Amino acid sequence: MNVKRRDRNILLIVMLGNFLGFLNQTLMNVALPSIMREFDITASQGQWLSNGYMLINGVMIPLTAFLIERFKTKHLYLTAMVMFTIGTLIGGFASNFPILIVGRMFQAAGTGILIPLMNVITMQIFPINKRGRAMGFIGLAMNFAPAIGPTLSGYIVTNYAWRYLFYTVAPLAIIDVILASFLLKNYGKVTKKPVDLISVSLSVLGMGALLAGLSNAGDGQWLTWSVLGLIFVGIAILTYFVRLQLIRKTPLLNFDVFEHRNFSLSVLTNVFVMMALYGGTLLLPLFIQNVQGRSAQISGLVLLPGALVTAVMSPISGNLYDRYGAKYLSFIGLIVLAASTFMFANLKMTSSIIYIIICQAIRNLGIGMITMPLQTEALNTLPRDLIAHGSAMFTTIRQIAGSVGTAALITIMSIVARDSASTSQRLAQLHGINIAYLVCGILALVGAVCALRLTPRNQQTQYQ
Repeated sequence: MNVKRRDRNILLIVMLGNFLGFLNQTLMNVALPSIMREFDITASQGQWLSNGYMLINGVMIPLTAFLIERFKTKHLYLTAMVMFTIGTLIGGFASNFPILIVGRMFQAAGTGILIPLMNVITMQIFPINKRGRAMGFIGLAMNFAPAIGPTLSGYIVTNYAWRYLFYTVAPLAIIDVILASFLLKNYGKVTKKPVDLISVSLSVLGMGALLAGLSNAGDGQWLTWSVLGLIFVGIAILTYFVRLQLIRKTPLLNFDVFEHRNFSLSVLTNVFVMMALYGGTLLLPLFIQNVQGRSAQISGLVLLPGALVTAVMSPISGNLYDRYGAKYLSFIGLIVLAASTFMFANLKMTSSIIYIIICQAIRNLGIGMITMPLQTEALNTLPRDLIAHGSAMFTTIRQIAGSVGTAALITIMSIVARDSASTSQRLAQLHGINIAYLVCGILALVGAVCALRLTPRNQQTQYQ
């Protein structure tokens, strides 16, 4: 089937909404000191501008499979974008910190719906032999937006007030709502699926507890209720949630997706990718700012060339996926990711900015070869009636893997730095960062082994 211009325009509209959602994941990081001064709050309170965003975002994602099947595509997208827009306006005009947090929560809830919905719309619009290219362009939103967030935030906060972070996003969000109201159409079938309040409650409580515990792991001690206690509670609730879905006739989240080999392998491979990616992304600003003593703006600018590499690579990797499939493309990408990460494991106090930029650019080259081909492969191997569930499942596990990776690598860095024989705090933290990057590289190699187990395209059943 031919992809009409109208459908391409719809993809651009959905991409814009998701671009804004992904951008806001990292937009607050550099602005945090300014917000702390204005509202007179502590760093632990301020971190919930980012951690709370990720928490609500992660809680919403498992529910989207039900929402996509229960409500019309256009209505669901508009609802999500209106929530995001309202949150952006609340954040921009917030008179105190609690109101600012409310605005961020509205933004996060809208984004949590947008991400899986974007995947489902793309799978409905494009035939199977063109989905790689389409998902490659979507990679611009998923990979490029969070990467430029710190750079954009650093520029705006340095030259204007932090509120302009919201003032800049709000007009774009309003434009997207207007365009979607006229151009977006409905895809797939709407079912009168009953609301399973027990499953919804278990999903929200389980994901909320797990992600909250992992978020607290960066600052607190693991052997506390706020970290290990919440993690255990989250795992226990989610275990019961999974068992309940397996016996439900109409599950909230259908675990039959794991009966498809390449979906399961793509998810498993992506777990190691996300653990290495999110943890490694957090380590670099710590090295530049805390070890080398450079500014936050320099830290953001160092990430920009790598983000541009990802932006260029995403459509290219999409085309390569359409021609060759995900197996060898993701394997090569993971080897590139591992090699560049091992280069970071040898950072020194005197490492030049040029060296760091080159390593990060190579790292992003590998990431650009992996992320969207793996996601496209996972969804391509599912029948149409399972794509919404597959998208929600893939995105949920990606979110958990990123949180686990971040918590684990920060913990490794902290333990190594604490036990380091070095008398200098900076040298001790440098040693911890090097070891954490070494673990990142090993995770990437494990992911490469998983990628090699993917079934090649010519040996698998493809659903149209």
